[in-house]
Amino acid sequence: MDKIRVHGGHHLSGSIKVSGSKNSSLPILAATLLTREPCVVHGVPDLSDTHYMLQILMHLGAQVERASGTVSVAAEKVHSVAPYDIVRKMRASVCVLGPSLGRCKEATVALPGGCVIGDRPIDLHLKGFEALGAAVRVEGGDIKVFAPKLKGAVINMQGKFGPTVLGTDNIMMAAVLADGVTVIEGPAQEPEVVDLATFLNEMGAKIEGAGTRRIVIEGVPALHGAEHWVIPDRIEAGTFLVAGAMAGEGVTVKRV
Repeated sequence: MDKIRVHGGHHLSGSIKVSGSKNSSLPILAATLLTREPCVVHGVPDLSDTHYMLQILMHLGAQVERASGTVSVAAEKVHSVAPYDIVRKMRASVCVLGPSLGRCKEATVALPGGCVIGDRPIDLHLKGFEALGAAVRVEGGDIKVFAPKLKGAVINMQGKFGPTVLGTDNIMMAAVLADGVTVIEGPAQEPEVVDLATFLNEMGAKIEGAGTRRIVIEGVPALHGAEHWVIPDRIEAGTFLVAGAMAGEGVTVKRV
């Protein structure tokens, strides 16, 4: 899309329902790789990024069904290599590293693309994996991480640009199946991180402190399937609320 043309001069009225959060949906869908049992995720928005994530899950071996915002994933047998031709379309595809490492003890993912808002390195993701005992290599445009066994550790997620949401997500997903206790100091505190932690706990993980400055994860032997409703998208909600305040004659925003 080269441009958006808006014909103004009309007041806004009526009601609208906020979609599920894209930034929650992507790591939650990735987290379904952590279990052999089926998972059901409701409220997944119909966007190109979520389509790409489902393509990645299917390429990794998962069985995926989608209907009216509900996605069912059965990842009974999966492998751990995500190729460039899919990953390049979306930066958030890097979040399959954590669950692939946690479940398969190895992962190979092409360096992520799809981000047009500047350079956002993933060094904190890799630092966290190394702290858990993984070896990390970057070869030929691929990130390769592997570890015979992951062990709990204390990980500081504060970086040059502040904490990272996807980095926090990735470390949480890798740590839930690690031996011992993992402590993430200075994690991202966004609601989407809390939503992922809620889903992981529904799968049988033991995570405390999501949304605060310290997350504690007690590793468990395995996770089970779960059903989850994704939180509403706060960016979409804020956009409609501001539009209603500025140009509305009576606007109702539902599911905020």
